[in-house]
Amino acid sequence: MRRLILIALLGSVAQLVDGTLGMAYGVTATTALLITGITPAVASAAVHLSEVGTTLASGLSHWRFGNVDWRVVALIGVPGGAGAFAGATFLSSLSTESASLWVAALLILLGVYILARFAMGKIRVVIEGRVGGKFLGPLGLIAGFVDATGGGGWGPVATSALLGSGKLAPRKTVGSVNAAEFIVSVAASLGFLFGLGGENIPYGIVAALLVGGVIAAPFAAWLVSRLATRWLGVGVGLVLILTNARTLMKGLEVGTAGRFTAYGVLVVLWAGVVTYGLRRARAAAPEEKELETVTS
Repeated sequence: MRRLILIALLGSVAQLVDGTLGMAYGVTATTALLITGITPAVASAAVHLSEVGTTLASGLSHWRFGNVDWRVVALIGVPGGAGAFAGATFLSSLSTESASLWVAALLILLGVYILARFAMGKIRVVIEGRVGGKFLGPLGLIAGFVDATGGGGWGPVATSALLGSGKLAPRKTVGSVNAAEFIVSVAASLGFLFGLGGENIPYGIVAALLVGGVIAAPFAAWLVSRLATRWLGVGVGLVLILTNARTLMKGLEVGTAGRFTAYGVLVVLWAGVVTYGLRRARAAAPEEKELETVTS
């Protein structure tokens, strides 16, 4: 019982991160479960199934606070579900370890770009235009496929690409990606159940993660509706850089000392960028206030 309570708390933390930044529920929850001694296979199954409930709660909460663009949800979610189901049903046995290094390197570059753009650039440029269906459809298909075959990745791929497009406000990006993830989670879970069966699924752990995530979802959605555009982008950039740096260094077999040294350097550089961004934010405060009012 004590272990399930701990897992529920971990689920709340994971959902708070994901609901606020549009990514990292899978990374956060899986890592936390592995620390508690749960095997990787059990952790992966529990996280995927718990996401069905947490993404529903998160999507509804983001909708309640006005963070969802339903056009984006439809255009990215349906192809995402198709990609996730195909990946879970037919390609779950395909090794993606070599490809994961290239994906991690690409996402680190995207994280650097997003961090620099939001911390040091003008915010007005990030919401001009409209995200096209020709972009959203393939993006959803790829992100759903990566999520199902790689054990996670919907948020990092979809959120970073939408932010990088410069055509959707960060809070709308986070809310829409979270809402669309419900479709992806349902499709992936059905694919896993169809392909692998459900007799070995740890339903107690799934329930604990689900309860913790549902509790945290409304607060995360409220937080997104209140955070400034600039700092949402900065937060997404940092999470992309740190999580994918971990994946890249692990794949390259960098030692523990080397990894922690790299993390320290990255955090120091991030702090420098944030300090610079704070100075620019003070100078641009009137303009950003007006922008937030217009886009709310």
